[in-house]
Amino acid sequence: MLENSGRCLSGAVSFVTSGPLEDLTACHCSQCRRQTGLYYTATRLKVANLRIAGEDGVRWYRASDQARRGFCATCGSALFWQEDDADDISVLAGAFDQPSSLTMGCHIFCDDKAVFYDLPDDGRPRYPGSRGD
Repeated sequence: MLENSGRCLSGAVSFVTSGPLEDLTACHCSQCRRQTGLYYTATRLKVANLRIAGEDGVRWYRASDQARRGFCATCGSALFWQEDDADDISVLAGAFDQPSSLTMGCHIFCDDKAVFYDLPDDGRPRYPGSRGD
């Protein structure tokens, strides 16, 4: 079975995913920008396919009433995003070790992107809001 591994900057939290990963989603909303400094790029998988070592070092923060964001309590690395009552979880692309099986999928909340950068010309779908809007 395909596995990918990753960790936070300090190594206090690490993880292994099993099975295929969804194509990456790049979120350009203001919340993701404030959390990461630019846009947030993540893949999604079933919670059952994610093993976390150092899970007691993960802190969860709610920036909205719909989802929570997980980060390392030691170094502050942004790691996870999860909608309420969901059986899947998003893992930030930058936390994965190289090489990984990740490929770019789409861009969301493009209408909310910061003015200081241009969207990449990567030929991937762009949505003004979420994919479901």
